Formats: sequence, structure tokens, C-alpha cells
Amino acid sequence: QGQLVESGGGLVQAGGSLRLSCAASGTIFSINAMGWHRQAPGKQRELVAVITSGGSTNYADSVKGRFTISRDNAKNTVYLQMNSLKPEDTAVYYCARGVRGSGRYDYWGQGTQVTVSS
Repeated sequence: QGQLVESGGGLVQAGGSLRLSCAASGTIFSINAMGWHRQAPGKQRELVAVITSGGSTNYADSVKGRFTISRDNAKNTVYLQMNSLKPEDTAVYYCARGVRGSGRYDYWGQGTQVTVSS
């Protein structure tokens, strides 16, 4: 099945930027949609951005205009560029592989913490 490993999280002040990376190993990558999700303590996990195998993107309303998802198939890596960060963006961020032909995700990374201070 392989592994998804997120990196790039950290502590940043409101208004700052971070870029998260998700590296896929031992898994088919280019034919799958990939999604970034986040979960704050006591809240449900939410999908924040998705990129299809063809490069189409979609975003949750809460991050539109601030976050950009991209992928580099040659590197088996998906990115989430996060700009104009807000305290409410504080969460553990996960990447996940989309199941082909469905809206489900079948393999998840371990998560990376993003903390935005006011």
C-alpha cells in the first residue's frame, strides 16, 4: 500500500504562510485524486482542498482565495500552500488518497500540526 508522509507544519503568526507537503511512497499516485483535510480538537475532520488526477482543484469555502493545492507527479508529492493564515486554521492537517471512481479516501498520512497565533 505504501505510505503518505506530511511535513511543513509549524507555528506561525496570523497573516503568515506555510507550505505543507505530502510525499507518497510505494503507492500509485498520478492516477489518484488527493485531498488535504484538517481536524481541530473537538471538531469533525473536514476536507479543505482536493486535486484530481487531471489537475482540477476544489476548496472549502473557508479557505478559498487563501489556500492552493498542487501536485508534482514526478515527485509523487502533493502540496498545500497556505497564505493569510488565521487562528481558525489551527488544526492537524492530513493528506489522503482518493479512491478511484468514488468520493472516498482510503489511505491517510499521520498528520502535521499547524498552529496559527493571533
